Amino acid sequence: MASEVIQDVSMNRFELLVDGEQVGLSDYRIRDDSIVILHTEIDPSRRGEGLGDLLARGMLNLIRADTDHRVVPLCPFMKKWIVEHKDYQDLLTR
Repeated sequence: MASEVIQDVSMNRFELLVDGEQVGLSDYRIRDDSIVILHTEIDPSRRGEGLGDLLARGMLNLIRADTDHRVVPLCPFMKKWIVEHKDYQDLLTR
């Protein structure tokens, strides 16, 4: 299984691709110096495969590498994920 997270700037979303097929997405909005994560979902037929973790990790790695934005997770999944992964909590206070 080959996976990658890409950013579609025109749609304000990150997408998780597995073997070239979109299986997850996370919508966001840019507000001043922040990226506000609004909604995250995984294709219902693919839940339970750890794909949410791949999407979250890939998305936050891209944000860290490509921007100086502070992350504001309004999405309950992302809020919980960041709380559980302390190595990403610095993104909340940039």
